Amino acid sequence: MGTYVLRRLLQMIPVILGTTFLIYWMVFSLGDPALGRCGERPCPESFVAKLHEDYNLDKSLPVQYALYMGKVVQGDLGTSFNGDSVSEQLRVRWPTTIRLAAIAIAFETVIGISAGLLAGLRRRGFWDTLVFVTTLVIISIPSFVLGSVAQMVFGVRLGWFPVTATQGTWNQLLLPGFVLGSMSMAYVARLTRNSLAENLSADYVRTARAKGLSTGRVVGVHTFRNSLIPVVTFIGADFGALMGGAIVTERIFNIQGIGGYIFHAISTKDGTAVVGTITFLVIVFLVMNLIVDLLYGALDPRIGHE
Repeated sequence: MGTYVLRRLLQMIPVILGTTFLIYWMVFSLGDPALGRCGERPCPESFVAKLHEDYNLDKSLPVQYALYMGKVVQGDLGTSFNGDSVSEQLRVRWPTTIRLAAIAIAFETVIGISAGLLAGLRRRGFWDTLVFVTTLVIISIPSFVLGSVAQMVFGVRLGWFPVTATQGTWNQLLLPGFVLGSMSMAYVARLTRNSLAENLSADYVRTARAKGLSTGRVVGVHTFRNSLIPVVTFIGADFGALMGGAIVTERIFNIQGIGGYIFHAISTKDGTAVVGTITFLVIVFLVMNLIVDLLYGALDPRIGHE
């Protein structure tokens, strides 16, 4: 196990270098960040020279990237163009986004797996059709539409949930978390249903039933765990994706999290903040993938890590 973890950690290094270099190149090759910093008038030459010197913009792109990564390995994700530390901004904001993503994961895990299990056990029946139609509708609705409608119905008209989640408490994040996890919840339901249906047709299930085992024991002991392997893969990868993909949801509900920070950085063309935040999200995504791989052994003992 230790050897496997070490090997996976070493494999992360070229992935992190490759992705961060691409992001850095795309952000800082679009043009001079000093453009537009002084409104409609051109910035003074002294201001431009100072900005280029402070952020190493007067050097070649590979040198800029090397100097940037030298700070990253020390835990410094850079300083935004307005003088704020990106690491400090993420330290303040990431607990809110973690709570939001955790609520979304909880919804998609509990509701998605339950719906998929019900549809898989009642194939070609009423519940299977209902789950199929419901998930199709959810997948078809854009997240900004679903978020606005949920905010209007459950927040304004019914008053069940706060309209905004400025403070980022668990209660305030329930509705945004459901909106954020709704599309993934539909995919989890479909994935669970298809995986369960495939495993129920396997030879070992027919053998278990031939031995006289009940449906509950066949599903609970022999089938359900194997069916969860692709679901766990999706949920684990989705956690990292939800943290970065919460931009629209955080904007709708005025959540002061990482998604809102990325949106503000993009709006103000703050390249350092964009690159630093995405670097953080890449690391989170890779760590979650490692955790998912380690969970495979718990779900299926036949899967080894050596």
